[in-house]
Order: sequence, then C-alpha cells, then structure tokens
Amino acid sequence: MPTEKPRYTVIVDEEMLKEIDDFRFENRFPSRSAATLELIRMGMKQLKKEREEAKKAQDTPTKGGPSLT
Repeated sequence: MPTEKPRYTVIVDEEMLKEIDDFRFENRFPSRSAATLELIRMGMKQLKKEREEAKKAQDTPTKGGPSLT
C-alpha cells in the first residue's frame, strides 16, 4: 500500500543505528521508521519547549534589574 507522504533518507553511523534499534525494541515500535519518526517528534517537541522557555526568559524582567516595559 503506497503512501502519499514525502520520503527522504537519513544516514546514521552504527552507534546511532543501535540506539534507534534499542529504542524501537524497548518501546515496541513495528519498524525503524516508526521509531525514528517518534524520536523526531520527541526532539521537535523538546526544541519547541526550549524555544518557548527562552522567549519567556527574554520577556520577563530579572529581579533587581531595570524593567524594559
């Protein structure tokens, strides 16, 4: 059953491939692709969270410092 989703190839070294496979089996993903997709989702979610926290920190005046508002 072909998919309409875009595809691309990722090349990893042996160590990363082992980590992906370990993650796959520990979390019972049906394929490397499914495990890799979940790892990408987790990384993107974490990146978004860190960016939001950094933006909040920039927008919040520090104690004792001058207020920018």
